[in-house]
Amino acid sequence: MLAALPASQRRSLAAAAVLLAGAGAAEAAGAPEVLRFVLTGVALAAFAAVIGQAIEDVGARFGPGATGLLQSTLGNLPELFVGIFALRQGLLELVRAALVGSVLGNAVLVLGLVFVAGGLRHGAQEFDPHEPRLYGSLLLVAVAALLVPTLARHLDTPAAAHAGALSDLCAAVLLVIYACSIPFTLGLSAAAGGSAEGAGDGGPPPLPLSIAVLVLASGGAAVVSDWFVGAVTPAIHTLGISQAFTGLVIVAIASNAVENAVGVRFALRAKPAYALSTTLASPLQIALLLIPALVLLSNVLGPTPLTLVFPPLLVAALGVSAVVVIATIYDGEYTWIEGVALVGLYAMIAGAFWWG
Repeated sequence: MLAALPASQRRSLAAAAVLLAGAGAAEAAGAPEVLRFVLTGVALAAFAAVIGQAIEDVGARFGPGATGLLQSTLGNLPELFVGIFALRQGLLELVRAALVGSVLGNAVLVLGLVFVAGGLRHGAQEFDPHEPRLYGSLLLVAVAALLVPTLARHLDTPAAAHAGALSDLCAAVLLVIYACSIPFTLGLSAAAGGSAEGAGDGGPPPLPLSIAVLVLASGGAAVVSDWFVGAVTPAIHTLGISQAFTGLVIVAIASNAVENAVGVRFALRAKPAYALSTTLASPLQIALLLIPALVLLSNVLGPTPLTLVFPPLLVAALGVSAVVVIATIYDGEYTWIEGVALVGLYAMIAGAFWWG
């Protein structure tokens, strides 16, 4: 049955299975924390890549709008699993940093790589800016909503004593915005026409097989996420790195950026509109869906509820990045030097959290 999958997807699935076995053996044998941390992190990235490929195959049956929606929603399953297990262990700083890191990793790092890849291969790339602008505007609104509880706390307003209730309110509003955005973005994508291209030159594999791969990969990601979170705290103590840097960079890249390499592939194929839509849809979904969902779930999952009160530097990084992203896509054209600047911005933000 697996023979119906493209060769590249079979290799990815086999690699993920081998890494799962290796991580499981290390977990059962009580291997050193750093080794378990590395093995589970690599395995998580491998399953994220398989999930991304399976979503492409499923979405190819229903058009580009559905592909983008599936990719940005189900593609964030690894982050959801990591967030749930981290909440259960009370690792709130890690969760906040990982969520912000997922937004920054896609909106800044992956977008920068898209610009570099497409710009170097094809020169300046023009695209219809309407859909990317919509994503950028909604992302800026989502970031502004995330700032409200933080500002209320740090400005010592009367709402500061009710950070939990205010966070729940902001989370509920963001979920409503997300629900309202689904039919609008699907209609916008359908009006744009085109095809997101399925896997391989021979078209996507059978739909039941793609769904089976998606379910299996999601299950593998859930198992690995549990092991990964369990190894985080002892590993970062051994390595001497902070929870903030671990969440912002390591967890975010392992669980998300690999899956969104599809944006780079579209850029290399001279499909800038698809590259931008795919890349920007993911941080938007994280801000509008994943973050508020985890805030509400934390009321029943974790020992301490997750609020939207972020450290000031995380808040500043989110706000600046959202503005920079909108500025780079607003003119409907990108170049490789803009991509270099975005990657450099990500490196500076990541460096600022090395010490915590």
